[in-house]
Amino acid sequence: MGLITKTDVVYDTAHQLKTDIYYDDSIPGRATVIDIHGGGWFRGDKSKDADWAQRLVAGGYVAVVPNYRITPDAYYPAPLEDMQTLLAWLKTQDLPQQTAVVGSSAGGNMSVELAIQTGMPAVSLSGILDIDDWLAHHEDIVAEEGDTSGFNSTASAKINQDGHNDSFYKWFVTNYFNGDSSQWEAATPVHRVSEKTGPIFLANSLNEFVPTSGVLQFAQAMTDHQRPFEVMMVPGTRHAKGYLDDVFNQTMLFLDAHLEK
Repeated sequence: MGLITKTDVVYDTAHQLKTDIYYDDSIPGRATVIDIHGGGWFRGDKSKDADWAQRLVAGGYVAVVPNYRITPDAYYPAPLEDMQTLLAWLKTQDLPQQTAVVGSSAGGNMSVELAIQTGMPAVSLSGILDIDDWLAHHEDIVAEEGDTSGFNSTASAKINQDGHNDSFYKWFVTNYFNGDSSQWEAATPVHRVSEKTGPIFLANSLNEFVPTSGVLQFAQAMTDHQRPFEVMMVPGTRHAKGYLDDVFNQTMLFLDAHLEK
């Protein structure tokens, strides 16, 4: 039959959080890959990652694309708690129990967090990794949201593709914490890399919306703890899924290498 999509499957009854599940019913999936959408923790929806999920299925995987709580209904660390709820729910499902995670932008941050917390392989495209250090060095930047009215309807590959926008970057990062700067350090993943962190593939554009400093710092932390990682820097200003085609083959090789056959 081929590609099957189950939409709006409830994984968290307490918060009525739903996930979409993609699989090929003609072949057994080798592993389950969680695909976490971006959107700065204030916008975005699982449906916008249907394209990436379908490509993961074509590569032999089952793809699970969840929604999670976003602002202003919830703030840090609620989205990360939702991913733990998802993991617990997945253990009760008739799906491959070997798991990896991919994500872009805010979803890239969350994918790295799962690698730190569980040891699973993770792929992060333009993950928001440099939080406390970047904010400490950009105190003079005025945070401004700007016009984000079309973010839910615009394809992810079309959002924030023009390079640096420090005012907006500062706005959505600080918005995640609802103004509580005491959480910045705890929410910066690099401080919690350990010998138990899973293998990670980090991608970024060299002159994009998300600063490369987060990738470089994280690569150093992975080196310090002797954890396997790959870094792929692509030219230009494209953000996250804007360069998915450029890095997709390498991400699949990474997943194939770190998931048992």
